[in-house]
Amino acid sequence: MASFNRVILVGNLTRDVELKSTNSGLSVTEVGLAVNDRRKNASGEWVNETTFVDVTMWGRTAEVARDYLSKGSPVLIEGRLKLDTWETEGQKRSKLRVVCERMQMLGRSGQNGPGDAHDGDVHRGSYENASYGAGGGSSSGVGGSAPHPVGANAGDDIPF
Repeated sequence: MASFNRVILVGNLTRDVELKSTNSGLSVTEVGLAVNDRRKNASGEWVNETTFVDVTMWGRTAEVARDYLSKGSPVLIEGRLKLDTWETEGQKRSKLRVVCERMQMLGRSGQNGPGDAHDGDVHRGSYENASYGAGGGSSSGVGGSAPHPVGANAGDDIPF
């Protein structure tokens, strides 16, 4: 049976972006994303529910996030789920995170900090990466597949 692993989230960063590098020089960052959902509860009242998601960004996407995003910045993240597993004091632990394959900055001009002098266009940019970090929680190299095609001709072979 075929499987499909795709996540699309829109939310706000919960902390400033801190860029790190692997031993091979590849940029990486781990950010927190707060995703808000509004729904009716059993008594019919509207309630807000926030889900906090850890997101890993690699390469140019991580660098752009550092340069133009900060705590509270609105962003769309598209990627895949990855399960990290480890052991702490004899207890097996696990945590789901999202590996970012595409990022869309959603802020308007003047909202996101250092790029304000760029007329706002950079804030609406979309950034893609290949799938990186196939290993557990401490990957040190590039792995995975090539980036998905982007642009006007990307879906020409789709029959509808």
